[in-house]
Order: sequence, then structure tokens, then C-alpha cells
Amino acid sequence: MRRIFVLLFLALFPALAFAQQQVPIPSFNLEIGRSSSPEQVASTLQVVALLTVLSLAPAFLIMTTSFTRIIIVLGFLRNALGTQQSPPNQILLGLALFLSFFIMAPVWKEVNDQALAPYFQKKISQEEAFDLGVRPIKKFMVKFTREKDLALFVRIAKISRPQNIADVPVWVVIPAFVISELKTAFQMGFIIYIPFLVIDMVVSSVLMAMGMMMLPPVMISLPFKLMLFVLVDGWYLVTASLVRSFTG
Repeated sequence: MRRIFVLLFLALFPALAFAQQQVPIPSFNLEIGRSSSPEQVASTLQVVALLTVLSLAPAFLIMTTSFTRIIIVLGFLRNALGTQQSPPNQILLGLALFLSFFIMAPVWKEVNDQALAPYFQKKISQEEAFDLGVRPIKKFMVKFTREKDLALFVRIAKISRPQNIADVPVWVVIPAFVISELKTAFQMGFIIYIPFLVIDMVVSSVLMAMGMMMLPPVMISLPFKLMLFVLVDGWYLVTASLVRSFTG
């Protein structure tokens, strides 16, 4: 056995040595030093700001898009079916993410056409690009934000009464949009729960009438709920309802 390991080492050693000679390993250095011009300081601050925005990107993706409503409705659907961890969380998150991409594609295209493309072509400044990029997203959020929720955060922020929606800051629109989405998602979840709740009640009543009180109703109702969901093409109906609730 020892001889076999020695032979393998002798056979692999030339290949490893050749790889070390032919493929150099890149190095990466991160240094903190003195800057020679104000432009270098500005560039450094821009890099730090970019890294901060990237770290907050998941929160922006969740809170300013259709993701919140979709993932909550899908969670209610799984609980109504009573299938525990099926579909898994990864499947629900992936479906909600790609549905969000599908719904938000026109908005993001408008952001790219009005803000990102002119900025990369150096036609507008960074501040102008930010203002132009926020407008389509803000317009999308306002469309699905209840006036009551928006007025709540305007009062809490203690800002002057806005004349129109353009006077409302985006940092006031975002929380109002989120709580409006939560209410809408819970309403859709309640509607989804009703048929499955009826099945549970019917199965429980039948089992009690038959004197089978020791048998868990969930074991009997689960196949019926799955059969109902498949027969009505439930995934199609739920997905269509979610998408149409944003696209009209």
C-alpha cells in the first residue's frame, strides 16, 4: 500500500509542478493610504456607497417590488393545503422571485432607458440619474398604495401637506406601499383559505358522525384538498391572479 502512494505521488508531482509554473495565482491587495488629489477621495467614497447599496439590494428588491405580495400569498397557499414543507421554501422563493422579475420588467426597462443608459453614456449626472431612476419605481408603488396608508406616513414624517404625489418623498412612499401590500396579500390569502377550510370542516363532521374521533382529520382531508387543487389547476389560477393583480 505504501508503494502505491509513493508511485501516485511521483506520477502527480510533475503535473503539479507544471501547473504551478504555467498558471500564476493572482493576488489582491486592499490598502488604506493617503490620497494625492480630491478626485481619489471622491472615487473612494463612490465605491463605498456602491458597496453599501449592493448590501441593501435584497431589501430594496423585497420592499419596492411585487415580491412581498407574491411570497405571502404562496405561503398562505401552502398552509391552506397543509402540505407542511412541500413545495420547499427554495421553490416558493424562486417562483416569487421570477414572477417579480416578470412583473417588474417594464418598470426596470423604463429605469434603464431614462436613467442608467444616459448615465453610462455620460449624458446626465449621478444625481439626475438617481432622480430619473426613482420615478418609475415610485410610480409603480403609488399605483398599489392605499391613500390611507400614504397619509399615515405623511403625518408621521411631519412633512408639509403635498400638493401631488411628486411632492411625497420616496422614503415615505416605501413603508406605505409595504403595509398596503401586506393587507392585499392577507386578503388574497383569506380567499384562498376558504375552500380548503370547508373541506376540513366537512371531513371533521363526517368523522365525528362516524364515531372516528381518534383519527386525525388532516390525514383524510389532505388527499381531498390536493385533488381539488389539481382538478381546478390551482397553480395556474393562483399565478394568474397574482400577475393580473399588478398588470390589470
